Parts: sequence; structure tokens; C-alpha cells
Amino acid sequence: MALLDEDRWHDLLHIDGMWRAGGGESMDVVEPATGGALARVNLATPDDVAAAARAAAAAQVSWAATPHTERAAVLRRAAALWAEHAEEITWWNVREVGAIPGMAAFAVHTAEQECWEAASLPGRPYGELIPTGEPRLSMTRRYPVGVVSVISPFNVPIILGIRSVAPALALGNAVLLKPDPRTAVTGGLVLARIFQEAGLPDGVLQVLPGGRDVGEAVVTAPEVAVISFTGSTAAGRQVGALAGQHLKRAHLELGGNSALVVLEDADVDAAVNLAAWGSWFHQGQICMTTGRHLVHERLYDDFVERLADKAAKLPVGDPARDQVALGPIIDAGQRDKIHSLVTASASTGARVAAGGEYDRLFYRPTVITEATPATPAFTEEIFGPVAPVARFASLDEAVSLATTSEYGLSLGIVTRDAMRGVELADRIPTGIAHINDQTVNDEANAPFGGTGASGTGSRFGGAAANIEAFTDTRWVTVRSQPASFPF
Repeated sequence: MALLDEDRWHDLLHIDGMWRAGGGESMDVVEPATGGALARVNLATPDDVAAAARAAAAAQVSWAATPHTERAAVLRRAAALWAEHAEEITWWNVREVGAIPGMAAFAVHTAEQECWEAASLPGRPYGELIPTGEPRLSMTRRYPVGVVSVISPFNVPIILGIRSVAPALALGNAVLLKPDPRTAVTGGLVLARIFQEAGLPDGVLQVLPGGRDVGEAVVTAPEVAVISFTGSTAAGRQVGALAGQHLKRAHLELGGNSALVVLEDADVDAAVNLAAWGSWFHQGQICMTTGRHLVHERLYDDFVERLADKAAKLPVGDPARDQVALGPIIDAGQRDKIHSLVTASASTGARVAAGGEYDRLFYRPTVITEATPATPAFTEEIFGPVAPVARFASLDEAVSLATTSEYGLSLGIVTRDAMRGVELADRIPTGIAHINDQTVNDEANAPFGGTGASGTGSRFGGAAANIEAFTDTRWVTVRSQPASFPF
């Protein structure tokens, strides 16, 4: 039986364990490669959010009291369901998101791994004994925060939803999930179906696709204690400000403009291979995408020539029908933003060495040379398949170029001397650094997050980050007899 049988969820919302009509309008799920409609989804309203939040708060109490072995079992069953239905979910991800099959399959596999990793959380120690100067037992204990709102974006909707949903559930919380309405199926409905089949109690996970008003509602709902947001820096600032006004914790994973630094001793072919993947994988629609290539002047001309040649040869097209390296951009608005940055960069003196063209939503992999901090494509997050390349003459200059950005998500360094790469990475503050690799990497058990305009640090991945993100710490003391005081 198909996991995503449309008869179950067509034009409906998932609230309190039921598929029912919401108060919002319906919209087509559009395949960006063709412009055709794949299905229809119902959008939520703030009233739907209010009802879902009340249901989540009610369901969370008994879910938190469920034995840790049972909560872990639900997460293990969810992991198995991702694997069992991988082909079906991958098909939807290719069509809805425009991902090439390899990328879509990677997203499904990562979701499986996220659930396996989360399944280990319920059985971990939830506190520790601490010293005390009184005749008592003193300890810290971790408790679920209650209701968590997860807001996920369009670009990698499966991974960027499940990495918060799975650990939040495992630790005894209920979740309101608001996926981007453009990718409501793989970003939301598929998660609802997975956990429904895995035996998650009704009401513990609600799925509420919608626009800005729904986003504001899942932040401000009084039942919500923590918000986990992944998206643009501009939107993240608004979410953080709104959460602050309501005295709520917000974990923000935002944009990036990550640098790949190629030192003078690097192998050029190896560096170009890393650069191409870092900038053009998934059409550059990844927060960790390599947005700036900093290449030593000794290798610069050779690097640019080979990277431009690779760009000219990569096939771009419909990933559901052809074997391609790049699929479509998500929509015309995003495509036009990419192209405006490319054309603005050319008008300021940079040179478009390859690409800079598109057909419908298919944007060619692009190389921009002679980039400087004054080049728009070098300074801003592009979120498209564009590789701006700048030259440097010394390590100090490389550090200066790498740290001109307000973002601090990921970093790649290519060198034959790995320890020299580590020393250089220590001079460039980012949340993630890879020596002899490009900037796009992700593993379920690794901490993930950025600094500066890239977010509020590592709040995803790994037991320590997840436990910190989705639980509260309480101080507890126990005496054998009541204490006595002087009045």
C-alpha cells in the first residue's frame, strides 16, 4: 500500500491525528520542472494553528509520561518506514522539489538516520548529581519543553523538517510542523504519514502548511515553548524578534555564504571537483552551498578555466525524465533573484566565464571571475548555481576575504598540508569546517549550525545539541527529613 495515497490527504490538514479540511485556501503542488500540478493541499489558518496547539499540549502530557522504551520504539519504526517507502518518497521529492534522484534519495536516507539517532535519546541519562552543602541529594533533571514549533523551508524539506521533529518527539515533546507550502507534501504530509504509521499517538504531531500568518501563529501560540526555524536570515530575524517578545527560545539555522579556500599547494583537479559540487549540487539551493571560491593567485587562471569547462559540460534539465546534474530552481521568483545578482555582478566589473543563462526554471551552472567584496554575487547569499571566484596572494589576504561576510556557516579548505588547513580554519570563525572537502556536508549525529547571520549556533544534530534544544533543566533536591529554619 502506498504511504502517500492521495485519497487520504488530498486537500486536507493533519490535526489531532485526523485528516480534515482546514480554514485556508487550497493550492496546487506544482512540479517546478514542468509547471504541472501534482496534487492539491489545504493551507492552514491561524485559527487552525490555535486548535492544533491546544490539541498538541493536551496530547504531550501523556506522551511525555510514556516509558522511554516505547518512545524509542516509535522512532525506530519511523526509521524503518523511511527505508520501506524510500522509492515512493524519493519520487515525490524529485517531482515536488526538483531534486535530482541522488539528492532526493540522500534526503530520504538522512531522514531514516535522523530517526535512528533520535531513537537513542529517550534512553540517555536525563540528569546528574551535583554537590551540595546541605544534608540532601542535589541533582539536575531534564524535562521536555512541552510543545515545539518547527518551521522548515522549501529547499531540502525532508531533512530540514525531520532533524527537529524526530529529536523533539523522542524527548517527549509534541510538535507543530509548518512546512513551506511549495513543498508541503515531502516537507510535511510525508512526516505525518510516517509517524502515523509508526504508532505516534494522535495529537503529538500536527502539520500546518501555510504562509506568513501561519508562521507567526506557530511562534506566538501560548502553548508553544520553543521554535526551531530553518530559513533565510531575513525571515529568521523576524522569527527571533517575535519569539523574544513572547519570551520563547528560538533556534535559528539561517543563510550562508560559505567560502572554499584553495591554497597554492592544492591539486587543481581535486579542488575543481570539490568546487563544482559545493556550488552546483541541488542547483545551489542549500544553506551550506559554496558561495565564494578563494583561490591562490598561482592557481587562479588554471582553476577558473577548468571550473568553467566543467560548468559548460554539466547537463541541466528535468530530473524526473532525464539523467541530469542540475534540476530546476524552485520558482520564477527565486530564479530572477539569482539572475539579478549575476547581471549586477557583471555590471560592476566581474566576468561571467560560464553560464549566466536560463531556460524557464533551468539555470545553467555559472562561474563569475575577478570577484571582489564589491561584487554582489560574492557578498550576498545567492541560493543558486553560481560560483564567484576571487584571488588571494597570502594567507592573511585569504582570511580577510573569508571573514568579510556576515555569515558564518560552513568552510572548506583545500591543501596538501592538512594541519596547515586546520590552523587556517582556526582563523576563520564558522560553525562548520572541512579540510580537503567542500562546504556541503550533513550527518545525523554531528552538530550543525552557524555563527553571525547564519544563526544561533549548533542547535541541531548529535545528542548534546538536541537535548539542549528540546528540553529544560530543573534543579531538584531531596531531603530525608524536612528542613528546619530559625523562624
